[in-house]
Amino acid sequence: MPRRSVLAPLLVALLGLAGCSGSGGGEPHPPPDAQASNPYAGRPAFADPGSRTAQAAARAKSEGDAEAERVFTRLADTPQGIWLTPEEYPPGAVAPFVSKITAAAGQADQVPTFVVYGIPDRDCTGGFSGGGLTADQYGPWVQELADAVTATEISVPVVAVVEPDALASAVECDRREERVRLIKDAVTRLVAAGVTTYVDGGHSHWVEPEQLAPLLRRAGIDRARGFATNVSNYQTDDDEQAYAEQLSGLLDGAHYIVDTGRNGNGSTEDWCNPTGRAYGTDPAPAPEGAPEHLDAYLWVKPPGESDGECGGGPAAGRFWPQRALEMSVSSGW
Repeated sequence: MPRRSVLAPLLVALLGLAGCSGSGGGEPHPPPDAQASNPYAGRPAFADPGSRTAQAAARAKSEGDAEAERVFTRLADTPQGIWLTPEEYPPGAVAPFVSKITAAAGQADQVPTFVVYGIPDRDCTGGFSGGGLTADQYGPWVQELADAVTATEISVPVVAVVEPDALASAVECDRREERVRLIKDAVTRLVAAGVTTYVDGGHSHWVEPEQLAPLLRRAGIDRARGFATNVSNYQTDDDEQAYAEQLSGLLDGAHYIVDTGRNGNGSTEDWCNPTGRAYGTDPAPAPEGAPEHLDAYLWVKPPGESDGECGGGPAAGRFWPQRALEMSVSSGW
Protein backbone atom coordinates (compact mmCIF):
# COMPACT_ATOMS: atom_id res chain seq x y z
CA MET A 1 0.00 0.00 0.00
CA PRO A 2 1.25 3.55 -0.68
CA ARG A 3 2.51 5.62 2.21
CA ARG A 4 0.05 8.17 3.57
CA SER A 5 1.10 11.74 3.12
CA VAL A 6 0.37 14.54 5.57
CA LEU A 7 -2.29 15.72 3.14
CA ALA A 8 -4.20 12.43 3.29
CA PRO A 9 -6.66 13.49 6.05
CA LEU A 10 -7.49 16.70 4.15
CA LEU A 11 -7.94 14.75 0.92
CA VAL A 12 -10.29 12.26 2.62
CA ALA A 13 -12.34 15.12 4.02
CA LEU A 14 -12.63 16.82 0.65
CA LEU A 15 -13.62 13.56 -1.03
CA GLY A 16 -16.21 13.00 1.68
CA LEU A 17 -17.75 16.41 1.05
CA ALA A 18 -17.80 15.75 -2.68
CA GLY A 19 -19.65 12.48 -2.14
CA CYS A 20 -22.42 13.87 0.11
CA SER A 21 -24.79 14.73 -2.70
CA GLY A 22 -26.83 11.51 -2.21
CA SER A 23 -27.76 8.76 -4.62
CA GLY A 24 -28.41 11.22 -7.40
CA GLY A 25 -25.02 12.91 -7.16
CA GLY A 26 -23.23 11.04 -9.92
CA GLU A 27 -21.98 7.58 -10.75
CA PRO A 28 -20.86 5.42 -7.80
CA HIS A 29 -17.19 4.64 -7.49
CA PRO A 30 -15.51 1.40 -6.41
CA PRO A 31 -14.14 1.33 -2.86
CA PRO A 32 -10.44 2.14 -2.60
CA ASP A 33 -7.83 -0.51 -1.87
CA ALA A 34 -10.19 -3.45 -2.28
CA GLN A 35 -7.18 -5.81 -2.33
CA ALA A 36 -5.54 -4.36 0.76
CA SER A 37 -7.55 -5.98 3.56
CA ASN A 38 -9.45 -9.13 4.41
CA PRO A 39 -12.96 -8.61 2.97
CA TYR A 40 -14.50 -11.08 5.42
CA ALA A 41 -13.10 -9.49 8.58
CA GLY A 42 -15.88 -7.88 10.55
CA ARG A 43 -18.77 -8.94 8.29
CA PRO A 44 -20.50 -12.25 7.57
CA ALA A 45 -20.57 -13.69 4.08
CA PHE A 46 -23.79 -13.57 2.08
CA ALA A 47 -26.18 -16.50 1.62
CA ASP A 48 -28.22 -16.13 -1.58
CA PRO A 49 -31.91 -16.57 -0.65
CA GLY A 50 -32.62 -17.71 -4.21
CA SER A 51 -29.96 -20.42 -4.33
CA ARG A 52 -30.65 -23.94 -5.57
CA THR A 53 -30.31 -25.10 -1.97
CA ALA A 54 -32.96 -22.63 -0.82
CA GLN A 55 -35.23 -23.81 -3.62
CA ALA A 56 -34.71 -27.41 -2.51
CA ALA A 57 -35.67 -26.46 1.05
CA ALA A 58 -38.87 -24.86 -0.23
CA ARG A 59 -39.72 -27.97 -2.25
CA ALA A 60 -39.11 -30.22 0.74
CA LYS A 61 -41.44 -28.05 2.84
CA SER A 62 -44.16 -28.18 0.21
CA GLU A 63 -43.81 -31.97 0.06
CA GLY A 64 -44.02 -32.32 3.82
CA ASP A 65 -40.53 -33.79 4.16
CA ALA A 66 -39.55 -32.26 7.49
CA GLU A 67 -36.07 -33.82 7.72
CA ALA A 68 -35.06 -32.76 4.23
CA GLU A 69 -36.46 -29.29 4.90
CA ARG A 70 -34.38 -29.03 8.07
CA VAL A 71 -31.15 -30.09 6.39
CA PHE A 72 -31.65 -28.05 3.24
CA THR A 73 -32.62 -24.97 5.23
CA ARG A 74 -29.46 -25.24 7.30
CA LEU A 75 -27.47 -25.57 4.09
CA ALA A 76 -29.28 -22.66 2.45
CA ASP A 77 -28.62 -20.42 5.45
CA THR A 78 -24.87 -21.12 5.24
CA PRO A 79 -23.06 -18.61 2.98
CA GLN A 80 -21.80 -20.17 -0.24
CA GLY A 81 -20.20 -19.10 -3.50
CA ILE A 82 -22.51 -17.72 -6.17
CA TRP A 83 -21.35 -19.23 -9.45
CA LEU A 84 -21.49 -17.26 -12.66
CA THR A 85 -21.43 -19.43 -15.77
CA PRO A 86 -22.23 -18.30 -19.32
CA GLU A 87 -24.63 -21.22 -19.67
CA GLU A 88 -26.84 -19.83 -16.88
CA TYR A 89 -25.91 -16.15 -17.19
CA PRO A 90 -24.86 -15.52 -20.80
CA PRO A 91 -23.62 -12.19 -22.13
CA GLY A 92 -26.34 -9.64 -21.48
CA ALA A 93 -27.78 -11.56 -18.51
CA VAL A 94 -24.91 -11.65 -16.03
CA ALA A 95 -25.04 -7.93 -15.13
CA PRO A 96 -28.68 -7.86 -13.94
CA PHE A 97 -28.12 -10.91 -11.77
CA VAL A 98 -24.93 -9.51 -10.24
CA SER A 99 -26.68 -6.20 -9.58
CA LYS A 100 -29.51 -7.99 -7.78
CA ILE A 101 -27.15 -10.01 -5.60
CA THR A 102 -24.86 -7.10 -4.71
CA ALA A 103 -27.84 -4.91 -3.80
CA ALA A 104 -29.29 -7.61 -1.55
CA ALA A 105 -25.91 -8.22 0.07
CA GLY A 106 -25.44 -4.53 0.67
CA GLN A 107 -28.82 -4.25 2.37
CA ALA A 108 -27.91 -7.20 4.60
CA ASP A 109 -24.41 -5.78 5.29
CA GLN A 110 -22.93 -9.09 4.13
CA VAL A 111 -20.16 -9.97 1.68
CA PRO A 112 -21.17 -11.69 -1.58
CA THR A 113 -18.71 -14.15 -3.11
CA PHE A 114 -19.03 -14.63 -6.86
CA VAL A 115 -17.27 -17.47 -8.68
CA VAL A 116 -16.31 -16.60 -12.25
CA TYR A 117 -16.47 -19.81 -14.28
CA GLY A 118 -16.62 -19.26 -18.01
CA ILE A 119 -13.14 -19.60 -19.47
CA PRO A 120 -12.87 -21.41 -22.85
CA ASP A 121 -12.75 -25.23 -22.71
CA ARG A 122 -13.43 -24.87 -19.02
CA ASP A 123 -13.21 -28.40 -17.60
CA CYS A 124 -10.49 -29.72 -19.87
CA THR A 125 -9.42 -32.48 -17.45
CA GLY A 126 -12.66 -33.76 -15.90
CA GLY A 127 -15.08 -33.05 -18.72
CA PHE A 128 -18.23 -32.90 -16.58
CA SER A 129 -18.27 -29.09 -16.44
CA GLY A 130 -17.18 -28.52 -20.02
CA GLY A 131 -18.13 -25.49 -22.03
CA GLY A 132 -17.38 -21.85 -21.44
CA LEU A 133 -17.10 -18.84 -23.69
CA THR A 134 -14.86 -18.16 -26.65
CA ALA A 135 -11.70 -16.19 -26.00
CA ASP A 136 -13.21 -13.11 -27.65
CA GLN A 137 -16.36 -13.29 -25.53
CA TYR A 138 -14.66 -13.85 -22.21
CA GLY A 139 -13.28 -10.38 -21.39
CA PRO A 140 -16.50 -8.49 -22.24
CA TRP A 141 -18.49 -10.99 -20.16
CA VAL A 142 -16.26 -10.38 -17.14
CA GLN A 143 -16.59 -6.66 -17.77
CA GLU A 144 -20.37 -6.97 -17.43
CA LEU A 145 -19.84 -8.34 -13.94
CA ALA A 146 -17.39 -5.57 -13.11
CA ASP A 147 -19.69 -2.84 -14.41
CA ALA A 148 -22.60 -4.21 -12.42
CA VAL A 149 -20.57 -3.94 -9.22
CA THR A 150 -19.43 -0.37 -9.84
CA ALA A 151 -22.99 0.65 -10.72
CA THR A 152 -24.40 -0.64 -7.43
CA GLU A 153 -24.05 1.66 -4.43
CA ILE A 154 -23.05 -0.60 -1.55
CA SER A 155 -20.72 -0.26 1.41
CA VAL A 156 -19.65 -3.90 1.66
CA PRO A 157 -16.80 -5.64 -0.17
CA VAL A 158 -17.63 -7.73 -3.22
CA VAL A 159 -15.45 -10.80 -3.77
CA ALA A 160 -14.71 -12.82 -6.89
CA VAL A 161 -12.99 -16.19 -7.14
CA VAL A 162 -11.60 -16.40 -10.66
CA GLU A 163 -11.83 -19.61 -12.66
CA PRO A 164 -11.64 -22.72 -10.46
CA ASP A 165 -9.12 -25.27 -11.80
CA ALA A 166 -8.20 -23.14 -14.82
CA LEU A 167 -4.49 -22.62 -14.17
CA ALA A 168 -3.85 -25.96 -12.48
CA SER A 169 -5.55 -27.87 -15.29
CA ALA A 170 -3.78 -25.73 -17.90
CA VAL A 171 -0.61 -27.59 -16.95
CA GLU A 172 -2.23 -30.89 -17.96
CA CYS A 173 -4.21 -29.54 -20.91
CA ASP A 174 -1.38 -27.44 -22.32
CA ARG A 175 -3.50 -24.29 -22.39
CA ARG A 176 -1.12 -22.11 -20.40
CA GLU A 177 -0.77 -19.13 -22.72
CA GLU A 178 -4.44 -18.55 -23.44
CA ARG A 179 -5.52 -19.05 -19.85
CA VAL A 180 -2.80 -16.84 -18.38
CA ARG A 181 -3.76 -14.09 -20.81
CA LEU A 182 -7.50 -14.33 -20.17
CA ILE A 183 -7.21 -14.61 -16.41
CA LYS A 184 -4.81 -11.66 -16.28
CA ASP A 185 -7.32 -9.62 -18.24
CA ALA A 186 -10.15 -10.71 -15.92
CA VAL A 187 -8.11 -9.77 -12.84
CA THR A 188 -7.39 -6.35 -14.33
CA ARG A 189 -11.08 -5.71 -15.00
CA LEU A 190 -12.26 -6.91 -11.59
CA VAL A 191 -9.60 -5.06 -9.62
CA ALA A 192 -10.39 -1.85 -11.51
CA ALA A 193 -14.01 -2.27 -10.40
CA GLY A 194 -13.03 -2.58 -6.75
CA VAL A 195 -13.79 -6.30 -6.55
CA THR A 196 -11.62 -8.17 -4.06
CA THR A 197 -10.15 -10.85 -6.26
CA TYR A 198 -8.78 -14.34 -5.58
CA VAL A 199 -7.37 -16.39 -8.46
CA ASP A 200 -7.86 -20.13 -8.15
CA GLY A 201 -4.73 -21.87 -6.91
CA GLY A 202 -5.51 -25.58 -7.18
CA HIS A 203 -5.19 -27.74 -4.06
CA SER A 204 -2.67 -29.62 -1.99
CA HIS A 205 -2.76 -32.93 -3.89
CA TRP A 206 -2.57 -31.70 -7.46
CA VAL A 207 -0.01 -29.34 -9.00
CA GLU A 208 3.08 -28.53 -6.93
CA PRO A 209 3.39 -24.93 -5.67
CA GLU A 210 6.67 -24.42 -7.53
CA GLN A 211 4.90 -25.29 -10.77
CA LEU A 212 1.78 -23.22 -10.20
CA ALA A 213 3.33 -20.06 -8.71
CA PRO A 214 4.86 -18.83 -12.00
CA LEU A 215 1.47 -19.16 -13.74
CA LEU A 216 -0.23 -17.20 -10.96
CA ARG A 217 2.42 -14.50 -11.24
CA ARG A 218 1.93 -14.23 -14.97
CA ALA A 219 -1.83 -14.12 -14.46
CA GLY A 220 -1.51 -10.95 -12.40
CA ILE A 221 -1.88 -12.19 -8.86
CA ASP A 222 0.26 -9.28 -7.68
CA ARG A 223 -2.72 -7.02 -8.45
CA ALA A 224 -5.24 -9.28 -6.71
CA ARG A 225 -5.84 -10.02 -3.04
CA GLY A 226 -4.51 -13.55 -3.47
CA PHE A 227 -5.68 -17.04 -4.37
CA ALA A 228 -8.24 -19.69 -3.48
CA THR A 229 -7.52 -23.34 -2.71
CA ASN A 230 -9.50 -26.58 -2.55
CA VAL A 231 -12.39 -25.19 -4.60
CA SER A 232 -14.84 -28.04 -5.25
CA ASN A 233 -12.41 -30.49 -3.66
CA TYR A 234 -12.11 -32.41 -0.41
CA GLN A 235 -8.62 -31.92 1.00
CA THR A 236 -8.33 -31.32 4.75
CA ASP A 237 -7.90 -27.91 6.35
CA ASP A 238 -4.42 -28.80 7.59
CA ASP A 239 -3.22 -30.00 4.19
CA GLU A 240 -4.63 -26.94 2.47
CA GLN A 241 -3.11 -24.49 4.93
CA ALA A 242 0.31 -26.09 4.59
CA TYR A 243 0.03 -26.03 0.79
CA ALA A 244 -1.31 -22.48 0.69
CA GLU A 245 1.37 -21.13 3.00
CA GLN A 246 4.00 -22.68 0.76
CA LEU A 247 2.38 -21.18 -2.32
CA SER A 248 1.98 -17.82 -0.57
CA GLY A 249 5.69 -17.84 0.24
CA LEU A 250 6.43 -18.13 -3.47
CA LEU A 251 4.07 -15.22 -4.18
CA ASP A 252 5.40 -12.54 -1.84
CA GLY A 253 2.93 -13.32 0.93
CA ALA A 254 -0.29 -13.42 -1.10
CA HIS A 255 -3.40 -14.03 1.00
CA TYR A 256 -5.77 -16.92 0.41
CA ILE A 257 -9.12 -18.50 1.15
CA VAL A 258 -9.85 -22.22 1.58
CA ASP A 259 -12.99 -24.01 0.40
CA THR A 260 -14.11 -26.17 3.33
CA GLY A 261 -17.61 -27.05 2.17
CA ARG A 262 -17.06 -30.78 1.71
CA ASN A 263 -13.78 -31.62 3.44
CA GLY A 264 -15.10 -32.72 6.83
CA ASN A 265 -13.91 -36.30 6.28
CA GLY A 266 -10.96 -35.40 4.08
CA SER A 267 -10.39 -36.68 0.56
CA THR A 268 -10.29 -39.94 -1.31
CA GLU A 269 -8.49 -40.42 -4.59
CA ASP A 270 -11.80 -39.76 -6.33
CA TRP A 271 -12.61 -36.09 -7.01
CA CYS A 272 -16.03 -36.63 -8.61
CA ASN A 273 -18.87 -37.20 -6.15
CA PRO A 274 -16.97 -39.49 -3.76
CA THR A 275 -19.12 -41.19 -1.16
CA GLY A 276 -18.74 -40.86 2.59
CA ARG A 277 -17.81 -37.16 2.60
CA ALA A 278 -18.96 -34.60 5.17
CA TYR A 279 -19.50 -30.88 5.42
CA GLY A 280 -16.43 -29.07 6.68
CA THR A 281 -15.55 -26.00 8.72
CA ASP A 282 -18.29 -23.40 8.64
CA PRO A 283 -17.56 -20.24 6.65
CA ALA A 284 -15.77 -17.73 8.86
CA PRO A 285 -12.86 -15.31 8.87
CA ALA A 286 -9.54 -16.86 9.82
CA PRO A 287 -9.59 -17.64 13.55
CA GLU A 288 -6.97 -16.50 16.01
CA GLY A 289 -3.83 -18.60 15.63
CA ALA A 290 -4.49 -19.47 11.98
CA PRO A 291 -1.71 -19.07 9.40
CA GLU A 292 -1.08 -15.38 8.85
CA HIS A 293 -2.04 -15.31 5.18
CA LEU A 294 -5.36 -17.14 5.57
CA ASP A 295 -8.27 -14.72 5.09
CA ALA A 296 -11.20 -17.06 5.58
CA TYR A 297 -12.74 -20.49 5.35
CA LEU A 298 -15.52 -20.44 2.75
CA TRP A 299 -17.95 -22.78 1.11
CA VAL A 300 -17.00 -21.73 -2.40
CA LYS A 301 -18.59 -24.76 -4.04
CA PRO A 302 -22.16 -25.19 -2.76
CA PRO A 303 -21.67 -28.57 -1.08
CA GLY A 304 -25.11 -29.90 -1.96
CA GLU A 305 -24.40 -29.62 -5.69
CA SER A 306 -23.11 -32.41 -7.90
CA ASP A 307 -19.63 -32.61 -9.40
CA GLY A 308 -21.05 -34.17 -12.53
CA GLU A 309 -22.69 -37.27 -13.93
CA CYS A 310 -20.53 -39.68 -12.00
CA GLY A 311 -21.37 -41.92 -9.08
CA GLY A 312 -25.06 -41.55 -9.86
CA GLY A 313 -25.03 -37.77 -9.69
CA PRO A 314 -26.98 -35.28 -11.81
CA ALA A 315 -25.28 -32.82 -14.14
CA ALA A 316 -22.52 -30.68 -12.65
CA GLY A 317 -23.89 -27.83 -10.57
CA ARG A 318 -27.32 -29.38 -10.05
CA PHE A 319 -28.56 -29.81 -6.48
CA TRP A 320 -28.41 -33.46 -5.41
CA PRO A 321 -30.87 -34.05 -2.56
CA GLN A 322 -29.83 -37.63 -1.78
CA ARG A 323 -26.13 -36.78 -1.50
CA ALA A 324 -26.82 -33.64 0.54
CA LEU A 325 -28.79 -35.73 3.04
CA GLU A 326 -26.07 -38.43 3.14
CA MET A 327 -23.46 -35.79 3.90
CA SER A 328 -25.62 -34.37 6.67
CA VAL A 329 -25.62 -37.79 8.36
CA SER A 330 -21.84 -38.05 7.97
CA SER A 331 -21.54 -34.57 9.48
CA GLY A 332 -23.64 -35.36 12.53
CA TRP A 333 -26.37 -32.92 11.59
